Amino acid sequence: MINDLWYKNAVIYNLSLSTFMDSDGNGMGDFQGLLNQLDYLHGLGVTTIWLGPFQPSPLRDHGYDITDYYNVDPRYGTLGDFVEFSHGCKLRGIRLIMDLVANHTSDQHPWFKEACRNPDSKYRNWYLWSDKKPANADQGMVFPGVQETTWTYSKQAKAYYFHRFYEFQPDLNTGNPEVQAELLKIIGFWIELGVSGFRMDAVPFIIATEGAQVVQQEERFDLLRTFREFVQWRKGDALLLAEANIEPKGNMEYFGQHGERMHMMFNFHVNQRLFLALATADTGPLAQALKDTRSRPATAQWGMFLRNHDELDLGRLEEEERQAVFDAFGPEENMQLYGRGIRRRLAPMLKDDRRRLELAYSLLFTLPGTPVLNYGDEIGMGDDLSLPERECARTPMQWTPEEQGGFTKAKKPVRPVIADGPYGYKRVNVAEQRRDPQSLLNWMERIIRMRKECPEIGWGDFDIVETGIPAILALRYSWRNNALLTLHNFDDRPHEVRLDPDDKGTSCRLINLLSEDHSEPCEDGRHHLVLEPYGYRWFRIGGLDYIQRRTEQ
Repeated sequence: MINDLWYKNAVIYNLSLSTFMDSDGNGMGDFQGLLNQLDYLHGLGVTTIWLGPFQPSPLRDHGYDITDYYNVDPRYGTLGDFVEFSHGCKLRGIRLIMDLVANHTSDQHPWFKEACRNPDSKYRNWYLWSDKKPANADQGMVFPGVQETTWTYSKQAKAYYFHRFYEFQPDLNTGNPEVQAELLKIIGFWIELGVSGFRMDAVPFIIATEGAQVVQQEERFDLLRTFREFVQWRKGDALLLAEANIEPKGNMEYFGQHGERMHMMFNFHVNQRLFLALATADTGPLAQALKDTRSRPATAQWGMFLRNHDELDLGRLEEEERQAVFDAFGPEENMQLYGRGIRRRLAPMLKDDRRRLELAYSLLFTLPGTPVLNYGDEIGMGDDLSLPERECARTPMQWTPEEQGGFTKAKKPVRPVIADGPYGYKRVNVAEQRRDPQSLLNWMERIIRMRKECPEIGWGDFDIVETGIPAILALRYSWRNNALLTLHNFDDRPHEVRLDPDDKGTSCRLINLLSEDHSEPCEDGRHHLVLEPYGYRWFRIGGLDYIQRRTEQ
């Protein structure tokens, strides 16, 4: 079966069930609440919902500690509620992808409990054990400063077990064929219930050879092909979206030389340099990152994002670069996390400057890839720095100016709703922004509609147009006899951009897609464009005559 590559021109919206909408007043979001808000997401222009973990869990790590892969946590509803929600998505033409947490389980999962209780159980080899604490147990932690080790002693098992994440999340032994078969069964189960794909959590750890005896870690890329083949056997257009924060030199290993592994990956390399550009008004490193990640199979795609449910990871920037981003967006110690990231939402990071917010989101929707929004971004939600670690950016959705932001009727929600300050629910909510034609929400709806009308961005080839101005990023897209030019000014002062005529059409008329401010070439054959501070333009290039570039479908 052939994948129709629907994800090339998708708009993905990430949300956590627990904090989106509560329908029964127990303080926690649920499937019925989400179903009730599907028309809101459809109206916004969302084409794909990425749903965070919702299976049974002690919820010690936002649901990423799962105790049953084949069910729904009763606090969210039932499997029947999930199917009803899945059907509601289908009726509206919205696809559904869900988190596949394949690296680890909860320590309360029956598999791990049995593995600890009975050394002869088959589940013993579903996890990684050591009789002695390995010498490198204090290395490789995902959460440095919070996590102290990757090997923890189980008194019941009388052995140490490996956990790349928290101690209550023992790693699965993904090198075990039985574990691999079980993961495929899990994938098949949810596909049968209407899922269109999976966001695979922590992919580099899933495919890495782990264990006390491993001296030189290797990556089992063949496992990615196994996942890919299986999902497409079960559902021809199913998607695998990888969370893999890796160096660009490894990209093709994850995509596969012929596109036979992951369909999509999040572009962390570009994301980190995007924030560096926002902090320094120098787009050079961002332009280089786009060039570094340009190579990919024709069927593959990048997932572009600004902020997500985790911290803004700056770990791959140089120390001086990272400090520049810290100084600009997270200067206080409690805004930083794990020594490498910022735990804030975008609106407070940019001081709620509407010009900069529009610049950032315009950039998101015009970078070469598929845009991924985090819930609440469309209304400029803030964060609660009094909450621990990453929880500060995972507060409930703010729907109305009513008590608890309209999220729940309960007095005590699963997580405190932001009530005070400039980002409190009385100031920032969906209901009031719906009625304001100039609101961020209505601007976002318009920009999403325009992005969907510009398939050149998702499908086409791109070139970086040299302007001679470090603060300006100019990108030109070409696809099927159509071309698009986007410009973004990262500076707090205006700049005049002069585009020289060339053989790709910049001497033609430029049609502004966002306003009536079109551009005609001047007598010298060049376009003279003035971009205001934090200004942006989307132009369709008219009168092009070039050879159509082939795109595999």
